[in-house]
Amino acid sequence: MSKVAAVKSTQFDIRRPIVHFASRAALAGLILLAWYLGARGAPHYVLPGPERVGRALWLLVHTETFWTDLGITFWRVVAGFVMAAVVGLALGLALGSNRRLGDFFEPLLAITNTISSAIWAVFALIWFGISNATTIFVVFMTAMPLILTNVWRGTQTVNADFVELAHSLRLSRWQIVCQIYFPTILPDFFSGARLAFGFGWRVSLVAETIGSSSGVGYRLRQAADLVQTDQVFAWTLTLVALMVMLEFGLIKPLETRLFRWRRQVQA
Repeated sequence: MSKVAAVKSTQFDIRRPIVHFASRAALAGLILLAWYLGARGAPHYVLPGPERVGRALWLLVHTETFWTDLGITFWRVVAGFVMAAVVGLALGLALGSNRRLGDFFEPLLAITNTISSAIWAVFALIWFGISNATTIFVVFMTAMPLILTNVWRGTQTVNADFVELAHSLRLSRWQIVCQIYFPTILPDFFSGARLAFGFGWRVSLVAETIGSSSGVGYRLRQAADLVQTDQVFAWTLTLVALMVMLEFGLIKPLETRLFRWRRQVQA
C-alpha cells in the first residue's frame, strides 16, 4: 500500500466515528424537536414536554426508592435471563445433537413460542402470587424458548463430516458436543441471548405491573393510576438509557471480542 493510500485510509477511519456520532446526535435532535412541538399542542397529562419530563426525572433520581426499584428490576431480569440462558443452551444442544429427540419435542417448542408473555404473567401470579418469583418466571419463560430455538438452529449448521470423524475417533457424545457443536452454535447463542435479554426487560415490566409491590413496573403502574404521565416518561427514559449503556458498554464490546475472528477471516 502506498503512503498516499495509507493516509487516506487513516483519515477515513478517523472520520467514520465522527460521522456516526453526528448522525446519531442529529437523529436525537429531530426526535426531541418533534416531541417538543407535539407536546405544545397537547395537555401535559397526555403528552408532557421534554422539560417537564426532565424535571420529573430529576425528582425521581433524588427519591429514596429510585435506585432500589431500578436495582430490583435489574436483578429480576438478570436472574430470569441467566436461568433461561443455561436451560436454553443445554436443551438446544441436547435436541440439536439428537435428531430423534429433537423431532419428538419440536411441536412442544412451537407451542411454547406462541404463548404470550401476558399469559405467562397471569399463570405466574396464580402460582407464585406477588413475589420476585413472578417476574423471574415470566422473564425465564419468555427468554428461554428464544435462546433454545437459536441454539437448535445453530446445531443444524454443524458440519456432518466433523461429527462422523469424531465418531470414527470414538469420542464420547459429551466431547462431540463440547468440541464440535458448542463452538459452532456460539454465534447463534449470542444472537438469541441478545434478543432474549431485550425481551426480558420488556416483559419484566408487564410482570411487575400486575404481580409485584416493587420495581420499575410497579412504579409505572402507580404513576399511571395517578395520571402522572411525566413520571411514566421519566421511568421510560431511564430504562432506555440503561439498555443503551448495556448495549454499547457491555454487549457490543463482548460481541466484538468473541467474534473478532470472523472479521479476520473475512479480511
